[in-house]
Amino acid sequence: MTRKNVDASGLPLDPRDEIITHLKPMRAFALSLTRDMARADDLVQDTVVKAWTNIDKFTVGTNMRAWLFTILRNTFYSERRKAKREVADVDGAMTERMSVKPAHDGHLALTDFRRAFEQLPAEQREALILVGAQGFAYEEAAKMCNCAVGTVKSRANRGRKRLAELLHMREDEAMELTDQATIAVISRSSGSI
Repeated sequence: MTRKNVDASGLPLDPRDEIITHLKPMRAFALSLTRDMARADDLVQDTVVKAWTNIDKFTVGTNMRAWLFTILRNTFYSERRKAKREVADVDGAMTERMSVKPAHDGHLALTDFRRAFEQLPAEQREALILVGAQGFAYEEAAKMCNCAVGTVKSRANRGRKRLAELLHMREDEAMELTDQATIAVISRSSGSI
């Protein structure tokens, strides 16, 4: 063992304790790579975290400084390669297109929808479920309800209009829902022949 790998009493240093002794040279090396003090400090911090979590891979008695500098260098070049693949999105336009609506908005809208749906007469709910949610054609729904096709169409249409009123929606307004069955109930194209 070299003198650097032993403490004052001649016992081997814990490799974790030795990391601290190399912080200043690591910072100087990082600064030479990044040319930015803040970025150099981040790079040293990332290196120390990686070294600490992978200390079991360090062979005691070997050159700790070389091992740390290798981690630092590899981290620096990995981040540079990653940065080349990343797209600058200064104004947030790309992020905005990629964003996902929060799930709670859909849950709130679904709760409102359920309350409104429960206020409809049973015949209108039945027609909307058969034609909208279940996807049956008007003729099939009419046979199930033992009534004329026009009656099912009328019930579904009146039910949709009443739902729109209860939900305070305009004719051209789309409801933000995630549940496909609920969307089908609202949709005017459901139950087509």
